[in-house]
Amino acid sequence: MSNRSYRAGKSNMGSFIWDRINKKWKIYTNFEENLAVLQKTSRNLVTQLEELDRSSSWEGSDEWEEKVEALIDQVEHIERSIQKWNLFSTVPVYLYGRHVVNKMNEAKQLLEEGNYYLPKFFKYLILGGGVAAGYAAREFVKQGVKPGQLVIVSEESVAPYERPALSKGYLFPTNAARLPEFHVCVGSGGERLDPNWYEEKGIELILNTKIVEATLNSKALRSENGRILKFGALIIATGSRVKKLSDFGVKGDDQAKNVLYLRDVKDADKIIEEIRVKKNGKVVVVGGGYIGLEVGAALKLNNLSVTMVYNDPWLMSRLFTKEIAEFYEQYYTSRGINLINETSVIELEADSSGEVKKVKLKNGRELEADFVVVGVGARPCTRLFQGQIEMSRGGIKTDGLFKTSIDDVYAIGDVAWFPMKIYNEMRRVEHVDHARKSAMKVVEGIMAKGEVVEEYDYVPYFYSRVFDLSWRFYGDNVGDATVVFGNRNPRAKKPKFGCYWIKDGRIMGGFLEGGSDEENKAIENLVWHQHMVEDLQELKDKGVSFAFELQDFEKTYVV
Repeated sequence: MSNRSYRAGKSNMGSFIWDRINKKWKIYTNFEENLAVLQKTSRNLVTQLEELDRSSSWEGSDEWEEKVEALIDQVEHIERSIQKWNLFSTVPVYLYGRHVVNKMNEAKQLLEEGNYYLPKFFKYLILGGGVAAGYAAREFVKQGVKPGQLVIVSEESVAPYERPALSKGYLFPTNAARLPEFHVCVGSGGERLDPNWYEEKGIELILNTKIVEATLNSKALRSENGRILKFGALIIATGSRVKKLSDFGVKGDDQAKNVLYLRDVKDADKIIEEIRVKKNGKVVVVGGGYIGLEVGAALKLNNLSVTMVYNDPWLMSRLFTKEIAEFYEQYYTSRGINLINETSVIELEADSSGEVKKVKLKNGRELEADFVVVGVGARPCTRLFQGQIEMSRGGIKTDGLFKTSIDDVYAIGDVAWFPMKIYNEMRRVEHVDHARKSAMKVVEGIMAKGEVVEEYDYVPYFYSRVFDLSWRFYGDNVGDATVVFGNRNPRAKKPKFGCYWIKDGRIMGGFLEGGSDEENKAIENLVWHQHMVEDLQELKDKGVSFAFELQDFEKTYVV
């Protein structure tokens, strides 16, 4: 070793030794200060214990309380020992210097944990982090909410986003939608609210948090990890959860690795990973509704072999007439998608690794599959509130401003069973348009400050985009007659057709494929009017142009 290297090594060793000496010296020279911090922190911990006893009977903090009580006993022991050794003589400093530092750090950590268990109060609390939560937050800001008054509690790991993007763009092979580009409120042409926006507005986002208990009369929620949140007003925006094949008694669903659902970004990422790993493979899509149609199209665009299985006689049977469905069935078949209707899955057969390789159907057929995507409906997430609040038809009953049967508790979006003025009846609607609009209306009512607010006035609206197709529906698909018009040839370059639903001589619903924004607006306006129709042949002949004749009419209701 050279003299220079020897000197450098000796210098570094000397520096290391002096650092250790300085740290030890600070333990003893700062003894009085450290002890004071320990004593103060211990008193704060006692206060936390007392507050916890007064404010809540929630479980989950038992281990923390035991640690605090043990620490307090140890601090009292240190204090008695110091008094015995005549205050700050060198003996207690030498004996307890490091011990005090360790206990001081432990006390600080427990104090921080205690803040988690103690109830934190928010004037307004939105439970759920979906579309409705984001639009409600924007409306709160518009109405003048102050920083620190509003919190959003969500099980998801990201700020609210436009959920329809998951099936309409996230799965595309090119130009795929990705966060943060589709955070709310871009879906309605508004400002994109990324996490920085919430921080700037003083809105707290509590993410990755599952609420496991709610006591609405006490205005309190408890998370899975024991955190307690108190509120002045609660907006329930918990949305829906997917129905699983196991809910229908299908064997093999719960154990399979490659049976996928689509509700959030994590679900979409799992599908994308399967697309990557099972390139050009075979996929079975279970369900012929929204998710089935949109995911089936996206998977086909990824060059997968797609088979769709659904129990109904035709696609989208809850909305489409047979004539409308025939067009989409022929179009999907022309794009190479295999359709199997009027049967259901009874078993998923997996290999030794737990991956499904075969899908067994009720009609006796067996389908090979590299993975399976399921879209068979959803259920509103209301379990937390059962027995505490008035419910009906699977939803939470509200008035026209989304107030529930409990003061200061509101419900919006998928979970709300609300009065639909246009039909003079109670309904529950699962769609993003209603989620957005109900969110804005509920906040308008909450922040009204005594002013009269007009009740929610809504016409049902649904839409979809697949391949080169795009349709919209307004109103209600009920009646004693339907009138289909336009070109329903799936081989047409730009097919354009529609349908009216007639009840008691009035137009109750309108559907249009391939329409312009202006044409769709005319259809919506026509449905609002519930216009009388005397000649169905005239309606068929005029088609969408019939709607333009009524655009200047005032909106009326039949009640």
